[in-house]
Amino acid sequence: MERESMEYDVVIVGGGPAGLSCAIKLAQLTHENPLSICLLEKGSEIGAHILSGNVFQTTALDELIPNWKEKEAPLLTPVKKDKIMFLTKSLGISIPSFFMPPMNNHGNYIISLGNLCRWLAREAESLGIEIFPGFSASELIYNDEKVVGIRTGDMGIDEHGNQKDSYEPGIDILAKHIILSEGCRGHLGKEVISKYNLDDNKDPQHYGIGFKEIWKIKPENHEEGLVMHTNGWPSPSDTPAGSYLYHGSNHEVYLGYVVPLDYKNPYLSPFDEFQTWKTHKLVKKVLEGGERLTYGARALIKGGLQSLPKMSFPGGLIIGDNAGTLNFSKIKGSHTAMKSGMLAADYIYSIESGNQVSDYDSLIANSWVYDELYKSRNFGPFFHKFGPLLGALLNGIDQFLFRGRLPITLNHPTPDHACLNTVDKAKPINYPKADGIYSFDKLSSVFLSNTNHAENQPCHLKLKDPTIPIAKNLPMYDEPAQRYCPAGVYEIVEDAGTKKFVINSQNCVHCKTCDIKDPSQNIQWVTPEGMGGPNYPNM
Repeated sequence: MERESMEYDVVIVGGGPAGLSCAIKLAQLTHENPLSICLLEKGSEIGAHILSGNVFQTTALDELIPNWKEKEAPLLTPVKKDKIMFLTKSLGISIPSFFMPPMNNHGNYIISLGNLCRWLAREAESLGIEIFPGFSASELIYNDEKVVGIRTGDMGIDEHGNQKDSYEPGIDILAKHIILSEGCRGHLGKEVISKYNLDDNKDPQHYGIGFKEIWKIKPENHEEGLVMHTNGWPSPSDTPAGSYLYHGSNHEVYLGYVVPLDYKNPYLSPFDEFQTWKTHKLVKKVLEGGERLTYGARALIKGGLQSLPKMSFPGGLIIGDNAGTLNFSKIKGSHTAMKSGMLAADYIYSIESGNQVSDYDSLIANSWVYDELYKSRNFGPFFHKFGPLLGALLNGIDQFLFRGRLPITLNHPTPDHACLNTVDKAKPINYPKADGIYSFDKLSSVFLSNTNHAENQPCHLKLKDPTIPIAKNLPMYDEPAQRYCPAGVYEIVEDAGTKKFVINSQNCVHCKTCDIKDPSQNIQWVTPEGMGGPNYPNM
């Protein structure tokens, strides 16, 4: 069966804040002479694969849709109070919030980013943007050395998630401008960065694994508008992990944990760090008598300015967290992602109107996105070099006294996957058993993410060399995939005295951690068929 093809002026890959903002801004700019624009989203609907804390800064939204309040954007809970704490096993020590100006959330909102993206999608469609959910962009189409289109994945399942009798080939979507807004560690963005050497003379990109749960709690434990962040316990002294606990509306709290993926101990389990954190008495006090509603996990990109690649390539642009625009000192990336998408629209409009600006990277460099990333540039390296306590102190000095303009720029030249110690240099970690009240196991958690993949489709987690997990990673690192994966995808099982590496790909929540942290760089995440993956209702 031959592939169908379609042609547009612009194709955008990814229905997150960056891609949607790019589409909306471009439609606004070209309303008199509209461009044909389509947006592909691999989730079953816009927002299905979106996961974020999320305390939202409105800077970009104010520019994009100034009357967002009149249009009833889902920004319902203004931040009323900030709290920063350092935890020991039994205590919580308050840190004055003025010591870390980037963590001042006055004027921000506690939101569901998934719901905001759904609202932005409706705005985009009202402007004539064609949005195709359930279509994964599996391959780039090249003509000579230029990207000229996107090939969607073959479809082995129907719109109801049922297995078809035969596969239908995907569609070739050709366009003058290809915009990659896949989010953190997008596989197409990863391809073009490598192919065109966009990260030459840059630090390697750095990541964290972020978890999120939504709980419905007792009214007497709820303080609407409170934003709390912690670091310290239970993470090891050389792992500057941190938590968030946001009190939203309707007696709900959004809570989660972020573990940097440059951690050293192969026995560390980010999932169990998060579950253990919830057993701290200060957290239990909030959750007591509550009900866990949802669970999810996603890698986040945090290399910042030193790791930011060139964002333009022949035929297109990389925007948002696909490139790495998150401001780590604020733990926020939605507003910078949106602005990068809006600047991409400005750049394309300049070309189409015959008044081309110099280049997209110059637009980024002259924007407030760059200014934020510059002020945040030492935040991650301070923690990496000096650990949680001294790193926090140095960051406080940099942010409070120098406002992020300390006259030095630190580097972090070791990629996350190369930071693991071997087992002979590591100490095993005995995590407490899940109590089923505050802490839970992986499989019951994945159930709450509404994750589904057709069982008969090809595995989307590819091993470059299938012998490496058992022959190399197991003796050297006790195969860390069985711990760093937040969904129980990877297991070591014994069959007739032989150890085997099992991939339960149907559990995958598309966090991309395996693609990042595997010490042998042997696992490659590619898009699954159709609408596979989590279906987050309001994350």
